[in-house]
Amino acid sequence: MSDTDTTARQSLIIPALRPVYAGLETISETLLRVAAGVALVVHGWPKIQNPTGSSGVFETMGLGPAGLLSVLLAAVEFFGGILLILGLLTRPAAAAALIVLLGTVWFHWVTLGQGYGGAELSILWSAMLFFFAVRGGNAHSVDARIGKAF
Repeated sequence: MSDTDTTARQSLIIPALRPVYAGLETISETLLRVAAGVALVVHGWPKIQNPTGSSGVFETMGLGPAGLLSVLLAAVEFFGGILLILGLLTRPAAAAALIVLLGTVWFHWVTLGQGYGGAELSILWSAMLFFFAVRGGNAHSVDARIGKAF
């Protein structure tokens, strides 16, 4: 069952809005995926320029090898963001970024002791990436164009 089927079954307070919602459904999902990808690319760009620069963060968390994890972090944020923008390998890219974001939740909440207030943004990003890890790309994705999805 697609989301359009769900929308068609809903009893709307203003039924005349049904075609508006149906028309914007796919493009709104695409916009959210592209926005998430752009934000990851922008956030990952400085890390790509200095791939081992986040090693200290991993050392603070007691994780290692810190250099390798720092390089992986840079790659996931930057290249994963590009994949999300394109909608190519959407699920694995979103899943990898989700793992990174869950790590930032832990870092802010536990390691830095900031609690929910410090982790709030990472929690929201994690929810968005979870959506795309489960949902994948949509009709406006390279995955859909090539007819293959992970």
